[in-house]
Amino acid sequence: MFLVNSDTVTIHTLGPAGTNCEKAGYFWLENKGLKGDVKLYDTLEIAITEVKKKPNDVLLGCAVYPELHHLVFENLKDMEIQDSFIIPTYNMVLAASSPDLAFDASTVIATHPAPAHLAKKYGHSVKIVNSNSQAAWSCVHNEADACITTLKAAMENDLTVVCDFGEVPMCFTIHANK
Repeated sequence: MFLVNSDTVTIHTLGPAGTNCEKAGYFWLENKGLKGDVKLYDTLEIAITEVKKKPNDVLLGCAVYPELHHLVFENLKDMEIQDSFIIPTYNMVLAASSPDLAFDASTVIATHPAPAHLAKKYGHSVKIVNSNSQAAWSCVHNEADACITTLKAAMENDLTVVCDFGEVPMCFTIHANK
């Protein structure tokens, strides 16, 4: 049940543009027949502080977000999960800035913590970043040799897809002020 008393809702979630959370936010608005927008933040911890200031705004979380349990239990007095849903993510991929990249022990792979396991067989150095879109950005800006990201972010950043892991059925949560 969704308890916000408005037909216009702002969703606050993980950015930058192109994240699975952004995709899920627009899906949820359309599925609920609501008008609104999706605002993107570097972390959900930053986003939740903005949601708490606005009674009709919500936080969209992802079930595999590394610290989602802290967001829930540290905000029990003010907020609650009011909805959840499952949709497929964008295809998750291993991508590289160079089509000729030779993966070895020195290869640095940027990844969000959630899909970091996918990087293990391709490199020995993992650079943890805040989102899948941020991983692609890190690759493009030479902070990493490759990245675990979404197919959307890889294509938008002209990265070479090395391995396509496919879509992942994912649970997303909607947190609202009590």
